[in-house]
Parts: sequence; structure tokens; C-alpha cells
Amino acid sequence: MMLRLRVSFPDRPGALGQVARVLGTLGADILQVTVLEREAGRAVDDFTVSWPGAPDVDGVRDRMSAVPGIQVEAVWPTREIPGAAPDYDLLKHVAADPGRAFVTLVDAAPSLVSAEWAVAVSSETGELVHRSWQAPHSLDEAGGLSGVKAADLRSLRPCALSAGRHRFMSLPVPGASLHLILARTEGPSFHRAELDRAIRVVEIVAILGR
Repeated sequence: MMLRLRVSFPDRPGALGQVARVLGTLGADILQVTVLEREAGRAVDDFTVSWPGAPDVDGVRDRMSAVPGIQVEAVWPTREIPGAAPDYDLLKHVAADPGRAFVTLVDAAPSLVSAEWAVAVSSETGELVHRSWQAPHSLDEAGGLSGVKAADLRSLRPCALSAGRHRFMSLPVPGASLHLILARTEGPSFHRAELDRAIRVVEIVAILGR
């Protein structure tokens, strides 16, 4: 089983190795490490690991957090392929067929940020223009929107927000009167590093799609 762990630890020499050793003692095989931030004396990294069988997620979190200085922010299943470059693949397909730029963006965007689904929404009417596999037919069907207004998902600026069990990322598509909305129900809120990565890809797709 593949899992993704978001881990915070002291930003000092040897700390990353300590996290790796703890994961090793728990039986995890580290496949990929993604650096999210380094500030205020702490680091936050995402670890993609392969785990034999079905691990006790709560037990993994508790055992790692018992080590001084290590804080496990989230543990969730992932389907990402370590070492893959989904952003390059997406841009390649868009460049090959610019007429389908935004359809391709919606279909491929979830793999960029470990999301479960994506939809393109009209910035003017709020209607769904296109949806990826597993996406709801309407945002109302997504459930858990009690704390978020539909208009909040069409913010003028890129944003990440939570509503119930859903974690959303909303990105206006420049020059297209569209918003790309991504969601996941497992895992933490979207990190600003994930938001920045998605913003850059959307901007390039918008240029190619013109």
C-alpha cells in the first residue's frame, strides 16, 4: 500500500535522516520526498512510502510523533507515481492539442497535487463546464459545503480552503472566465507549495489554450 505522510521536523543537519530511520523501523520503504517549506527553524516534507499490507494509520502517526521534534501532520493513501512528472505530461498534451487545453487541464490536474477530482466552473454562472473522473455532477453533490459559499470557490485570487471533510483548491484560469476547482477528502489542506505549483501550470495552460 502506498501512503503519503506530511511530516514537520526541526530544520537541522541529520533531522531528515532521523525521520527516514523512524519510517524504516516501522517497515516503510521511502519512494519520494517532496520539500514543502523551510522556515522558522522547522521543515515540512511530504514522504511517499510503500508499506507492506494495510498499516494502522493512527498507529503510524502516534509512533512517529512520539519521537522528540517530529510531528506528523497527516497520513493518507495516495495513487501518485513516484518520480513521475505529471505537470510536464499535462503541458505536452495541451501543446499537442490546444483546442482541448482546458478539458485536458481538468482531467490531469488532480495528479499534480494528490487531489481526487477536479472541475472547471464558469466564473460567471457557477455552472460546471467539465469534470474529471470521480468528480460530482454538481458542487452541491460534493457535500460538506456548509462552511463555504459557492462564491468562495470562485474567488478572484487562487486560494485553498476546507469545508466539512473536503479540502478545496480554487484557481481562476486567466482569460478564460473559468475556475479550476480541485478537491480531496483524505489528507491535509492544500499546502501553499501545492497551490503555487498548480498556479504556474494553470497560467501556462491558459497561454497555450489561447
